[in-house]
Amino acid sequence: MAFEPPERLVRALGETYGDDVSARWLGQLPALAEAAVAERGLTVDRVQAPGGRSSLVLLVRCPDGTPAALKLAPEEARPELESAALTHWKGWGAAQLLDTSPAGSLLLERLHPEVSLRSLPEAKALLEAAGTLRRLWVEPPAPHGFESVAQRTERQAAPMRGELPDELAPLAQAALAARDELTASPPEEFLLHGNFRQSKVLSSERSPWLTVGPEPLVGERAYDLARLVRDRVEDLIAAPSGAAVARRRVNKLADALDVDPARLHGWTLFRAVESGLRARAAGRTQESELLLEFAGWL
Repeated sequence: MAFEPPERLVRALGETYGDDVSARWLGQLPALAEAAVAERGLTVDRVQAPGGRSSLVLLVRCPDGTPAALKLAPEEARPELESAALTHWKGWGAAQLLDTSPAGSLLLERLHPEVSLRSLPEAKALLEAAGTLRRLWVEPPAPHGFESVAQRTERQAAPMRGELPDELAPLAQAALAARDELTASPPEEFLLHGNFRQSKVLSSERSPWLTVGPEPLVGERAYDLARLVRDRVEDLIAAPSGAAVARRRVNKLADALDVDPARLHGWTLFRAVESGLRARAAGRTQESELLLEFAGWL
């Protein structure tokens, strides 16, 4: 099957898993895609672009003509965990899993990738996002193979403990201190999306809005909500009252979803600093500066 992987996917795979892993999987990708299409008798409409940062998505049609989305990801992205989460949600707040393959490909309900919550005015988008996220927070299956918030953030924290420029060290230390305090006494354990933001919520035929692309884990809801706080960070930074708006957003989202605002504040700080430092290490300077400035407001 001849196609060109989206540039964003190629770049992100290298940043996340290293050039060797990225090159190996991308070299196998045409054959993997052809096998996944053939075993299900699918017809390919097109590659979704710009697509995601950890998988290739083909927009396809099933033998009976039903539109669907075929998702292929390297084993390092743990597609079996996404499959397990989607199976547990059973289409409640998330795209329906139609079937999976031993090779790791997922056949999903096709949503409208061109229409996400980012197409709505900000206030409406946040309201719809909060409602969607609330539906995902359920008791995890037992037993399960998902990592915990403490485990994931410990991995993320490791690079933050390295040597940093003097101007960034206090921010990293504050984020690490917040993380240590939050993980010392986790108040609850829910199945979480793990990578929830407005662009992950798409329009659909079955429901007005459904989420895609989970990186599931288990833990407290405030962790999951924290990424949503900084959505459209570029607009917040550009606004004269951006700092005040960001702080109000923490309180509004915490109140709307019955989450402790202090814990949401702490997770928002940690996740913004971690993302900012990771972007800095990858050479995405503008993104890093936006995220670290936002974190400084907190």
